[in-house]
Formats: sequence, C-alpha cells, structure tokens
Amino acid sequence: MTTDAPRDSPPPATASNARPGAHIGKRMLAMLYDLLPVLSLWFLLGFVFALGYTLAGHAPRENIEPFSLLQWLLWLCCWAITGAYATVSWRRGGQTLGMRPWRLRVVSADGQPPTRSALWRRYAVATLSLAAAGLGFWWAWFDRDRLTWHDRAAGTRVLHEPKRKE
Repeated sequence: MTTDAPRDSPPPATASNARPGAHIGKRMLAMLYDLLPVLSLWFLLGFVFALGYTLAGHAPRENIEPFSLLQWLLWLCCWAITGAYATVSWRRGGQTLGMRPWRLRVVSADGQPPTRSALWRRYAVATLSLAAAGLGFWWAWFDRDRLTWHDRAAGTRVLHEPKRKE
C-alpha cells in the first residue's frame, strides 16, 4: 500500500534571495568609513614598530629603511591587522563599523553567518581586487546578483538591511 507523498513546498525565502545585494556605491562609502578605524590600527602598529626600531639601537628620528625586510614586515602586519578587523567584525555581526550606517551585512550564500575561512578568502581576494585597480569591486556593476569577485570566491554576499521600525 502506497500513499501519495505531499508535494514539496517551495523552500522558504532565505536572507540571500529575499533582499537584493547591496549597491556598489554604498559598499565604497562603507569602505571609506572603515578607513578611519583601520588607519588608527596602522598608526598604533607603526608606533610599535618605530619604538622597537629605536630600542634596537637606531637613532630616535631615523626612519625604517625603505624596502627593507622590516618595512615589508610592517606592511604585512598592516595587511593582517586590517584583515583581523574585517573578518572579526564580519564574523561577530556581519558588519564592520563602516557598514553599520549604510545597513550593510555580509552573509553566506545561504543567508547564514560565513565561516572564518570563507571570510579570510573574501578578504584576500578583495585585496587582489583592489590591487587590480578595483576591478573586482567594479564587477558588481555588471553582475546580475551584484556580487564582487571576493563575494563569488568566498560564497558570500553583502545585503542591504531594511530600516527597523521603532
């Protein structure tokens, strides 16, 4: 004896398909806002490097030699601390400080919080996108889902949150 199974109902709308992806202009403005906390982290890191350089026996007003191993290490640390700021912010609430005023949120393709590895992949590909004159970001103008290269690579998307009714 067999019974007819009920028809599959359509899947519920997830966060990724219920709201459109964020416009690239708002993303750029959020990045501009995020430049402030990132610059403060870079200044702090630069101070630590300059203090260590002075304590290592160099004159107090002597600069770190351009293109030296120490300067490359400083730039690598700046990249890493910026990545830590972004990925921790995205992991904890889906937003950096710059994304909050624009009501932007990073989610995975299924609408759930992204994994740490996906967020670091997102950050690394975004770095390459910026190094390529921002091509990976400008791609969102032509993408039907408004996804950037780093969104595609990491399986994430940036959503525009609706205003809260109070």
